[in-house]
Amino acid sequence: MSKLTDHEIIASWKKNVQPWIAAVRHGEIENRMLITNKAVVNAILRREPNTVLDVGCGEGWLIRELARTGINALGIDIVPEFVEAAANDGGGRFRVLSYEDVSLQALGEQFDVVVCNFSLLGETSVNHLFQQIPSLLNEHGALIIQTIHPVAGCGENHYEDGWREGSWSGFSDAFTDPAPWYFRTLETWKSLFLENGFRLVEQLEPVNPKTRAPASIIFIVEPAG
Repeated sequence: MSKLTDHEIIASWKKNVQPWIAAVRHGEIENRMLITNKAVVNAILRREPNTVLDVGCGEGWLIRELARTGINALGIDIVPEFVEAAANDGGGRFRVLSYEDVSLQALGEQFDVVVCNFSLLGETSVNHLFQQIPSLLNEHGALIIQTIHPVAGCGENHYEDGWREGSWSGFSDAFTDPAPWYFRTLETWKSLFLENGFRLVEQLEPVNPKTRAPASIIFIVEPAG
């Protein structure tokens, strides 16, 4: 699967902007409605942040949810159509910015929490982000990641790092060309934290109440220094 790259992920999302917006706004993604939306919001609110950066904000639902509690939140996404839709609905600040361009210089501000909610699907782009995020955090700040659970999401594949084909199984027929994603084992995630100066302070495994299987995994990490 060497042909799969971060660029294929972006190309897929650009093709599926409108179906995704409809799915989110109409509550069509059962796993999110049942558990994962609430799980990531609760993880953020427990940190009692004043400011939050949502990396890969999509159509902006998380920013709007945080804004209801008075949090000053900024959402960034590489897909202009997502940012436009998010800005039209308001509730926060939004910018078009690629992961590769994320830096303190580009953003010009620091945050109490940086959150990546099912938005770390690539390989090289994720590596770049991890190098930049420590400089984006205020003192005592944290990075919160919700992603596919490595064990539950492995499927029938070998439990090893590598690119995986995407799927829109369970979604409407309006979706096309599913985005590939780069699978990381639990150990690889932890190594990524360590190599970039983070320490893991909490690991959560929300469970789908219907299937009793892990719905996701949430990592909460802080700069080790």
